[in-house]
Amino acid sequence: MSKVAITCFFVCLFACAGLTQSGFYMSRGRAEVEIPFEYVNNFIILTLHFNGYLPLKFIFDTGAEHTILTKREISDLMHVQYEREFRVTGSDLKTPLVAYLARQMRFDIPDKVSAPSEDSLVLQEDYFRFEEYAGVDVHGILSAMAFSKFIMRIDYDRRVLTLYNRSEFKMRDAQFKALPLEIFRNKIYLNTSLQVLPDSVAPVKLLIDTGAGLPLLLFSNTHPLVHPPDKALLSNIGMGLGGYIEGFTGRIDRVSLGSFSQQGVITYFQELDSTLNLEYLNHRNGLIGNILLSRFQVILDYQNGQMWLKPSRTFREEYIYDRSGLSIIATGNRFNTFVVQNVLPGSPAAEAGVLRGDEIVHLRGTPIAFFSLEDIQRILQKKPGKKIRMVVKRDGQRYTKTLVLRDLI
Repeated sequence: MSKVAITCFFVCLFACAGLTQSGFYMSRGRAEVEIPFEYVNNFIILTLHFNGYLPLKFIFDTGAEHTILTKREISDLMHVQYEREFRVTGSDLKTPLVAYLARQMRFDIPDKVSAPSEDSLVLQEDYFRFEEYAGVDVHGILSAMAFSKFIMRIDYDRRVLTLYNRSEFKMRDAQFKALPLEIFRNKIYLNTSLQVLPDSVAPVKLLIDTGAGLPLLLFSNTHPLVHPPDKALLSNIGMGLGGYIEGFTGRIDRVSLGSFSQQGVITYFQELDSTLNLEYLNHRNGLIGNILLSRFQVILDYQNGQMWLKPSRTFREEYIYDRSGLSIIATGNRFNTFVVQNVLPGSPAAEAGVLRGDEIVHLRGTPIAFFSLEDIQRILQKKPGKKIRMVVKRDGQRYTKTLVLRDLI
């Protein structure tokens, strides 16, 4: 599960908000800084100090136009003044959502960089509910534009974001290959090609989106050759603002990234509402998320519109999809209560009798408190034929279920 449509439906709000970003600054004289990050459930999470005091966790997001604080209770506690109120429709195109403009908020990564005067949006309610899908506290979204003064290097293997003073940066590693990017409203796009089927090549424009915990999302009604393959599954493909997003999940033959390519990529397909103005989406055909990007070391230069890629240690690994048919969310004060959010019809979980709303209390003979959400999802991706025994709680009763994993796509 991932944030697949959040950006799409905040574009109108951001375009009229008049937000400005002074961005982060290094200490004078430094050529570079390394910022460690957590990589949890395919999200890059940075710890920022808010208004010089409170440590908060933000998702680092190249797909976000501006920085967002999702927990209004935090800004209220810090007596932040709101300048304007904005309303926008959620991803279900029905739910009204409210956000407030907050001026001159301070963010620091101690001993690394500081942003003394950032304009941000504060949500009236936490519409994102990232915790359910990441399994950890998340307090907001940090737009990568806040670091656009620098050259940015994302090393997924080391879990480090390196910022380089651009006047000092020299590309000395010949294994990195350059790709031109298009910049539109603080977001970065790659014009490339992909093949849903081996004999069809579609030119596509894809948002580079480190705020999406998936490999690839395509909008299936934006090009005649961009459509779900025959074996694609009808599925819940994520949570956006205001509602769940339905679509298809399947494998495509290939996607190109300059001189590199990836085969057999797990791809999510969403059909855009026909009334949506595609100019707000920059006429893009979809997005590339962290699961694909993490096959590379990634260097981004916003000011010159360029990205460099170098294969990482996972470059040739197979893309593995869940083999159980379960979608699970984390709830509770410590995000250690795990509830079945969806069961795919005809899947091993459905055949075992697991139901939406079941709470998992034991997994493979071990109390569920010993697992993280990421642990559980990794177990449910084990080899076909593996038997997974779990105990679920339903209406106060406990039931033992045995799932026999198999490939679903």
